[in-house]
Amino acid sequence: MKLEGKVALVTGGAQGIGKAIADGLAAEGADVVIADLSPPPGGIRADVADEQDVGRMVDEVLSGHGRLDILINNAGLYASLEMRPFTEIPLDEWRRVMDVNVASMFLTCRAAVPAMREQGGGKIVNISSGTPFRGVPFLLHYVTSKGAIVALTRALARELGKDSIHVNCVAPGFTMTEGVQAHPQVIEKLRDVSVAARTIQRDQVPEDVVGAAVFLCTPAADFVTGQTIVIDGGQYFH
Repeated sequence: MKLEGKVALVTGGAQGIGKAIADGLAAEGADVVIADLSPPPGGIRADVADEQDVGRMVDEVLSGHGRLDILINNAGLYASLEMRPFTEIPLDEWRRVMDVNVASMFLTCRAAVPAMREQGGGKIVNISSGTPFRGVPFLLHYVTSKGAIVALTRALARELGKDSIHVNCVAPGFTMTEGVQAHPQVIEKLRDVSVAARTIQRDQVPEDVVGAAVFLCTPAADFVTGQTIVIDGGQYFH
């Protein structure tokens, strides 16, 4: 129970990687709040790309639990995106991906950090992807957004180190989440090629990401910040 007494907020935590991380944090004793567009009972409905929604979300956590120790920035767009040449990506779709995948993390961090500073520290874990390290084609907006998350993590870690707020990142490979499984065309294009490229040649599941994400939230990682852990079965060595 390494996280007993800690309050954690997980965005996009209703299913997939977010839910698996939320369950992992709860197993270590954390009081977990899930925020999602379709949250489970007791969760918070929030659009993390909306500034007012994000402010309300953090206010609800603080009013209901009195503190905020851990922020898992997991919400994002992926499986619903069509793979296509970058010249065919509409500008409004590009902007939506950047809003949901990157601006959301700026907004959530900006809303959560004052409370973490006041209580003397905190842990932020951003969910990126292995794609920017491999240069995956035909999803330029998605890959660019996930690369930006790595940069955001490093810069924010520098800025918040003096406040004892640790900012780290995990970058999963192609993961068989509920969202992915709802889009057979994505599985057809990416599943076999992803598995074949791995050192550990099997499907990646949400639970594969939990150990690293939870570790970064525990006292065992109190001297770790600004780092990105790629979790993809050895498809990319980083």
